[in-house]
Amino acid sequence: MPLPEALFKARQQSLDLVEVAEKAQPPVVKIIDFKKFKYQEDKKTQAGKKKGKSQEVKEFRFTPFIAQNDFEIRVKRARKELTSLNKVKLTVKFVGRQITRKEFGQELLQKAIKELGDISKVEIQPKWQGRMLTTTLKPVLVKKSNK
Repeated sequence: MPLPEALFKARQQSLDLVEVAEKAQPPVVKIIDFKKFKYQEDKKTQAGKKKGKSQEVKEFRFTPFIAQNDFEIRVKRARKELTSLNKVKLTVKFVGRQITRKEFGQELLQKAIKELGDISKVEIQPKWQGRMLTTTLKPVLVKKSNK
C-alpha cells in the first residue's frame, strides 16, 4: 500500500510505522508499538547474556623471594581458577631493592607458567608494568582420551 495510507492506518491505531526490510522492493514496514518492540528486544539480549558465562580474570601476586610453600599455594589456587574456566593474571611485585634482581622474578614467573602449562596457555607474554612483571594465562580445554 502507499506510504501515506500506511501512515494514516498507523496513526488511527496510535501505533508506529517501522521499516523492517529497507532493501526489499518495495520496502517492508510493520505497524507496531515501537516502545514495546524495543522492550522485548532488550529482554532477548538480557536473556542471552544470562546464558553465556562471562570469563573473569583472577589475579595472583608473587614476590621475587617468595617461600616455596606460598608459591605452591598460589599456583594451586590459580589451577583451581583455570579449571573453572577463568583467566588468571600472574603478577610478580618488586618492592624496594628487589628491582635490582629482575631475573628472580622472571624465573619465578616461568616456573609458574610451566607448572600451569598442562591446563593453560599464555595469552599475554610476561611484560613489565612499572615495578611489576605480569602475564595472563587462559584456560585450555583438555580432551579426555577413551581408555
